[in-house]
Amino acid sequence: MTSASTSPARADLVVVGAGIIGLATAHRYLADHPGRRVVICEAEERPALHQTGHNSGVLHSGVYYRPGSAKAELAVAGHSSMVEFCRRHDIAHEVCGKVIVAVDGPEQERLAALAERAASNGVDAELIDARRLAELEPYCAGVEALHIASTGIADYGAVCSALIAEIEAAGGELRTSTRVVEISETADGVRIATTTGDLEAAWLVNCAGLRCDQVAELAGASDGYRIVPFRGEYYELVPERSHLVNNLIYPVPDPSFPFLGVHLTRMIDGTIHAGPNAVLALAREGYGWGDISRAQLREHITNRGLWRLARRYWRTGADEVWRSLSKAAFTRALQRLVPDIDADDLVRSPAGVRAQAMDPAGELEDDFAVTVAGRSTHVLNAPSPAATSSLEIAKMIVSQIDD
Repeated sequence: MTSASTSPARADLVVVGAGIIGLATAHRYLADHPGRRVVICEAEERPALHQTGHNSGVLHSGVYYRPGSAKAELAVAGHSSMVEFCRRHDIAHEVCGKVIVAVDGPEQERLAALAERAASNGVDAELIDARRLAELEPYCAGVEALHIASTGIADYGAVCSALIAEIEAAGGELRTSTRVVEISETADGVRIATTTGDLEAAWLVNCAGLRCDQVAELAGASDGYRIVPFRGEYYELVPERSHLVNNLIYPVPDPSFPFLGVHLTRMIDGTIHAGPNAVLALAREGYGWGDISRAQLREHITNRGLWRLARRYWRTGADEVWRSLSKAAFTRALQRLVPDIDADDLVRSPAGVRAQAMDPAGELEDDFAVTVAGRSTHVLNAPSPAATSSLEIAKMIVSQIDD
């Protein structure tokens, strides 16, 4: 990585945040505009440290998302482009398929609706009976399932490494431990003050993830969006019990809660991860109950939209907190899918924090949110399936810059 002291003060593009979307954006811009100068500013000591480095590695197919939404369109397109990128760079990946499992009649009704949504999004999904489910996942309990053959797994850390290598080969620069502290418009671009020196750029792209709303506020471009961090906690099956899951097993989404529920995922290294739940984090980078930020607590307490959300989902939210505190409760949630799992089969695995945006009306933003203000673009909501969609999100952002 190039030293900040040798970096030019002027760049064609400055990207804030070196997660997978920031890296993909810099990569795409340089591919479309060879010879131009790109600088990536990353506040942490290394790239892809937060959401990108803590996700479950799933290549999403686009089955869950509202037809016509950015998530639906970019996930479907992103799946193809990400698989092709992995093939071209010899990155570990596998299109292994997954099952979404209904365990009772009411869930079967919701599963049928999900199958219709998959068809609307152009996703090949097949409703299968219990016998076929047992062939795919012998230890899984369910009366019916939706089989999505195109879902897969990938090593997104290796994807980021490949992006960085090509960015630097094209003359781009990655500045780590570089926090943006001020943004101002100039007559012909943007001035960015950072902890390692000032930059001027023709355009800025904010891909700061958990801090994207704060960076947008520096540019006067937050549009009322606020990041509400939710921690997702995981367990891992001990190796001798990993045979209980072949690939990916998901529950039918609960319509009373805006997250997918705990599920079982085979990672690219062969380990089986269980989770995540969804509990309100007490810090932007709040990976455990002991990670508490007074500033974040103040944000939570003064966020009226969050109070409305708590009133609406208090029962489900309480269940999520209980699963966080009780391994037995977490185990029971998994046993609905795979009854043979016991608490002794599970060991703690690192948690992740989801940067979930709340819109100006106080509702959780359900779609990707990318806004343009002056000479800057701001990615204000990019939770799952953002890693799958990252190359397509980058293509969209660069197209906006060119326009």
